[in-house]
Amino acid sequence: MTWVLATILLPLVGAAVVAGMKKNDRLATLTALVVSLLTFLLVIPMWASYTPSGDRIQQKSSMDWIPNFGIHISFGIDGIALVMIAVIGLLVPIVVGALGLTDKLPAGRSAGGFLSLILVQEALTIAVFAATDVFLFYVLFEIMLIPMYFLIGGYGGANRQYAAVKFFLYSFLGGLIMLASAIGAYSLASDKLGKGSFDWETLVTVVRDAPLGTQIWLFLGFFLAFAIKAPLVPFHTWLPDAAGQAPIGVAVLLVGVLDKVGTFGFLRYCLPMFPDASKELAPWVLVLAVAGVLYGSILAAGQRDMKRFIAYVSIAHFGFIALGIFTFNEQAMVGSVSYMLNHSLATGMLIVVVGLIVMRGGSTRISDYGGMAKVTPLLGGMLLIAGLSTLSLPGTNSFISEFLVLLGSFVDYPVYTIIATVGMVLAAAYVLWLYQRVMQGPVRGDALIGAGGGPGTAMAPELGATKAIKDLGGKEIAILAPMVVLIIALGFYPKPVLDTITPSVQQTMSAVQGGK
Repeated sequence: MTWVLATILLPLVGAAVVAGMKKNDRLATLTALVVSLLTFLLVIPMWASYTPSGDRIQQKSSMDWIPNFGIHISFGIDGIALVMIAVIGLLVPIVVGALGLTDKLPAGRSAGGFLSLILVQEALTIAVFAATDVFLFYVLFEIMLIPMYFLIGGYGGANRQYAAVKFFLYSFLGGLIMLASAIGAYSLASDKLGKGSFDWETLVTVVRDAPLGTQIWLFLGFFLAFAIKAPLVPFHTWLPDAAGQAPIGVAVLLVGVLDKVGTFGFLRYCLPMFPDASKELAPWVLVLAVAGVLYGSILAAGQRDMKRFIAYVSIAHFGFIALGIFTFNEQAMVGSVSYMLNHSLATGMLIVVVGLIVMRGGSTRISDYGGMAKVTPLLGGMLLIAGLSTLSLPGTNSFISEFLVLLGSFVDYPVYTIIATVGMVLAAAYVLWLYQRVMQGPVRGDALIGAGGGPGTAMAPELGATKAIKDLGGKEIAILAPMVVLIIALGFYPKPVLDTITPSVQQTMSAVQGGK
């Protein structure tokens, strides 16, 4: 059994065990935490045994599924998949450990049910990144919507059902269109090889030689599914609703991990399989990318809800990622892949910190807060660190990613790059605006917990009325500490990540340049 397969199976087994602990929330939480930590520990030997200069796909495992149609249950990783699996392994223990600190389960709901869905989501997401059979990828792409649907619809906010259904329908429709293109690629393999195949490496060699018109139609099917998942403007409208209604822990996985399946799909499927179509349609994709940077930044600045604010910030960041991918520059593409990792860390921390604020104040509205840093200086510091990483301040993890994207993109697309830099200026404005409104100024907040009051009790402007609000405790610091360490460490020393992803990016670039 490979390390990849072990990281998929362990959370599934853990989910089955935790699901049976409906009457003991504490035991369920402890069990889920142990399982998620063990899964993360499996990533260490997986990373250690990966050879960046080796084959594109490593640690392979395969078994027949539907052999008459050339369908296999096949897994393997490249450097891009490896870093995404690693960040999943890191974030899930944080989500499990934060339960009760950032979220309260609805009345009548057990921690066992919630955490079992989290573990299933982890397993399916890892499997999506590791799948090397295109049909298996499609099946996992659709199935992973199910636990997320129940997590949003069963444990979210007041409009959770609407948000869950919208999320599901958007992604499911995109997946069906992708399936049509996958069948088209299968038919091309059947015509050329005498038998159909869904093996990714086989399809890359077959489909890349197809006529440009055929490539374009097949490319569009995959691209639409991934553009919805990413999401790119104008396919983004499900994200603010889903992120706004999802519980904090679920939002961490939704915005921090699941969205990366879209940008991963661009790199794994769209570019190597359809190189000529990718180059032909790249200018149109770049327009969407730059539009997403500006649109997401402007709308983020105008948000009144902290969770929707983070959703629009992410839309802007995904515009940067797409910009780096579709400029077909190695530096820019390396920047985009590292941005996928660093966005997960920065946004994951930002969402957790927002959850800690909301648990103290009882509201997600920005206007309900003010001057919290006077009362909770540690919490204020954590919000500042997460915010500075989000705006890509030098010395934080996101800086090198954004710098490489802009540096590489400017070579061939200076106009798009210059327009995108406006998003950097706007990022500084909206992040500092959020911090100033929530943490600085006079101490106030209509939804904060006043002395002797509860959620919804108006806070008096005097500092003394806020004594009931506590700063971060030991458990909360322990949850945030790994992300703080990585944000700073990768800000000053990103080499291990860059060395891991660069060979895979170079192989992707070779596939694109080898097109007709």
